[in-house]
Amino acid sequence: MKKDQLLTRRRALLAGAAVLGAAGAAGTARLLTAAEPAGSPARNTAPVAGPPVRRALKPSAYRLRPITGYGPPRSAPARTVVRHEPFLRISGRGRSMVLTFDDGPDPRYTPDILRTLREYDVRAMFFVCGEMAVDNKDLLSEMADDGHVVGNHTWTHPRLTELSRSGIRSEMERTSEVIEQAYGEPPQWFRAPYGVWNRAAFQLGADLGMEPLAWTVDSLDWTTPGTRTIVNRVEDGAAPGVVVLSHDAGGDRSQSVRALRDYLPALLDSGYHITVPRRQFA
Repeated sequence: MKKDQLLTRRRALLAGAAVLGAAGAAGTARLLTAAEPAGSPARNTAPVAGPPVRRALKPSAYRLRPITGYGPPRSAPARTVVRHEPFLRISGRGRSMVLTFDDGPDPRYTPDILRTLREYDVRAMFFVCGEMAVDNKDLLSEMADDGHVVGNHTWTHPRLTELSRSGIRSEMERTSEVIEQAYGEPPQWFRAPYGVWNRAAFQLGADLGMEPLAWTVDSLDWTTPGTRTIVNRVEDGAAPGVVVLSHDAGGDRSQSVRALRDYLPALLDSGYHITVPRRQFA
């Protein structure tokens, strides 16, 4: 009798396990069905204007992160879709604009720009080059402390269309590593030098978790046209959703520094909200 009872009990347990397994498989199937199908086209919806203050992780906080294997399990990183063209502007309510500065950080000009932004309690984006960032990590840490967004602008500022795929990857990866070390987290945005993009740049940028951002208004400050001309170009191009391109390195940027002191308070007085974009993760 005992042997028959054990066999009956074992059959009941196996039947219950089969039912649970089928239910779990069905639940998994529902989750997979609800997900976006692979290979679906990337929607190039403009990033949303973010909050006025975005506090990035400070380098000290980054260094104190738990070693792999300790602490609570981390969720899988959000997927970055591969775009076919860069974002040119942001979306959002009100008169929101984004100020961006390329090619730095440069100890001759970036500190003045940071001081002006701090004076008016404004956040901006800095697309940095690795060869500049590696020698000025303190400025990236200052950007993190002030809540600015730091993006990847390659290591040496080359035309990406003239590089091999491995060359583009090296330019991006090395710069992302320096940014993560000094800023406290890897960059979420990428800008191609000279505004020259190709398929590899979009694909590799997405592989590294970055979205491509270009600009709406080019101040052309790199041509050193005069402070008043730069101010006029920014103020004339001001509009909701606009992304302004300026520079804090790559040459004499004293005009760019003086222009910011003029057009920033003018934009704020005109009712513009200077902010940074917020990622829309897939």
